[in-house]
Amino acid sequence: MIGAGLDFSGPPLRPNLQSLVLPKPNRSFRLPKKASFALRIVASSAMLTLLLTQFPADDLQARWPEWQASSWLWICVSLLLTLAAFGLASLRWLEVCRTLGASVSFSKVFSYFLAGQFVGNFLPTTVGGDILRVTRMGAEIGDHSRAFASVIIERLTGWVVLPVITLCALILSPSLTSSRRGAVALAAALGTLVLLSVLIFVAQHPRFGGRLQGQNRVTASLVAVHQGLKIYRKVPGSMLRLLTVAVAFQACLIAAVICIANSIGIRLETSTWFAFIPMVFVAQVLPIAIGGLGVREAALVFFLGGSFIASGQSVVLGLLTYAVTLIASLTGVVPFIFGPRRQNTEGAL
Repeated sequence: MIGAGLDFSGPPLRPNLQSLVLPKPNRSFRLPKKASFALRIVASSAMLTLLLTQFPADDLQARWPEWQASSWLWICVSLLLTLAAFGLASLRWLEVCRTLGASVSFSKVFSYFLAGQFVGNFLPTTVGGDILRVTRMGAEIGDHSRAFASVIIERLTGWVVLPVITLCALILSPSLTSSRRGAVALAAALGTLVLLSVLIFVAQHPRFGGRLQGQNRVTASLVAVHQGLKIYRKVPGSMLRLLTVAVAFQACLIAAVICIANSIGIRLETSTWFAFIPMVFVAQVLPIAIGGLGVREAALVFFLGGSFIASGQSVVLGLLTYAVTLIASLTGVVPFIFGPRRQNTEGAL
């Protein structure tokens, strides 16, 4: 194992992991979980209401497809692509774990990932899906700091490729940048890429990331990335494989959206999907709504509504995409219920 000789057991990450899972006394003011959850519900409801009032109700009803055999077929294909994306994400996580020196099977990684998907999509008031993955993986390998680093790096590689996919699509179809939505997508992709590059630079630099202490989520994430990148600098080929799997993962999710669009009669150029959908994915992970509900639909209306498709169709596309994600996440029910549930002072479940 390449990372077997690297020490992840130091104090920076363990206190932070415990603070993410267990209550921490005497900490700075933070919005209670129930209040935060309520605000996110309000935000999702407000955005959906605003969108639905922008066009007549009968227009939205007209955008729902007259379901045919082909419609159901497209939905089934999108579901299979979403599940395939889950498998690729698990493979990406497995690659990170093994590079960091953790010996674990794909079946374990896949079950922990599915359980995390279920928690993240159906139990938003409890610990997040990523924290469940950290605690279960930490219990499996006996090192919560290494598990935390593996999840952070796995997520980071998924985010990095999104703006790259958008930029490549815009380069291949430069005419898309002539519109306002194309210019916004270009600016958002460049801004996201610059922000992530700065975070990675800070995390891997010995004078910054090497001196950080994991006192909150941001600094603990930077510490995790710093420790992980110390290994990846020695094996750049592993990072290349990781990014390749990340591109395949995002491509599966984009293809799933295209299949859902086909089910309701939306036909667009492939370059259009690959230029704008990654920025929709970036928007929907913002922690201001439940499961991206409302944010995703607003982003679809902005990037696709009007010139390409009707705004009502954009909203329907977003709602169906969310529904397919929820259905796919139900595969995590069994791993969540029957997975390891022990708890210790380090915050493991």
